[in-house]
Amino acid sequence: CPGCGETPYAKLITQLFGDRMYVATATGCSQVWATSFPSFPYTKNAKGQGPAVGGSLFENNAEYGMGIWLSVEQQRQKLADYLQKLMDLTGNAKIRDAGSEWLSQYGDKDGSRSAGEKLKAVLDAYIPATEEEKTAVALVKENFDHLTKKSVWFFGGDGWAYDIGYGGLDHVLASGADVNVLVFDTEVYSNTGGQASKSTPTGAVAQFAAAGKRRKKKDLGMMAMSYGDVYVAQVALGANPNQFLKAVLEAEAYNGPSLIIAYAPCINHGLRCGMADVQGEIKRAVDVGYWQLYRNNPKLAEEGKNPFQLDSKKPEGNFREYLMGETRYSSLTRTFPDVAEELFARTEAEAMARYAKYEALSNQ
Repeated sequence: CPGCGETPYAKLITQLFGDRMYVATATGCSQVWATSFPSFPYTKNAKGQGPAVGGSLFENNAEYGMGIWLSVEQQRQKLADYLQKLMDLTGNAKIRDAGSEWLSQYGDKDGSRSAGEKLKAVLDAYIPATEEEKTAVALVKENFDHLTKKSVWFFGGDGWAYDIGYGGLDHVLASGADVNVLVFDTEVYSNTGGQASKSTPTGAVAQFAAAGKRRKKKDLGMMAMSYGDVYVAQVALGANPNQFLKAVLEAEAYNGPSLIIAYAPCINHGLRCGMADVQGEIKRAVDVGYWQLYRNNPKLAEEGKNPFQLDSKKPEGNFREYLMGETRYSSLTRTFPDVAEELFARTEAEAMARYAKYEALSNQ
């Protein structure tokens, strides 16, 4: 859709890591705008490097992405094993030095790239002295693509992450795997007709919630934080692009699972401002306290610091006015006026309670 709230997040992440990036996409909008034949929005740089993108089913994106990560890890470990065998075989000091440097930088994205370039140059110029060396060199060269540490990402909406694929996502977060998850939170099943999800807030009108949703929004971030070793952030590009950039860089650098939940207004919301002002709507959502910004970095806890940082300012402005700017809320005043005010009051109270909870965490 023109003005889609999801694509700017993906664009920035691929600009940062696209030359060494794998993306697993969940069936839904993030797959429709990303991998619908014959169009393909992802591209490559001058060296021919770009994101490797694939998708499986709606419900198993986390498992699919985990398979990609396991495959990449196994291939990189195999490369390390081949290189170590070559170093044990050869008497060439340049190979040993370059190999030792790469092995020491194995888990570092920048270090593995620069050390890998040195190793490639040494091996390309080397003439093996024996057949055994020749075989060992060939095996290392066959796996040159894995010299640089890869960045593995899962992209999907709240229908996947909060609902139908939550079990798999939870399993991956609990595994400790060094993967990155980006949730496009549209607060509704966007691609399949606008059905309510567990991310849909109280009072919002959606398919299967025509009289306004009666249960509050699930707090996926807090659930992930309960593990203690998962990087978690809530972001909103139009409200604070610098905070989003910090979160993405911190998440990708974190050696463990990371979860970024990104607010993404959708055409199903019925924005009165129009889809041309999606980023403005994102800012208004944060200003009034409808959406909160934070980063929870477990690395800070290892340093004796509070891992939780609240990046939102205290809510200001008219919360009710914000709700009335979206048809998914304002339509309730016409169809079910007897319950609209009660549900809107609950929506606001729940949003303020979330902010208070995060504020308390940040002050610990």
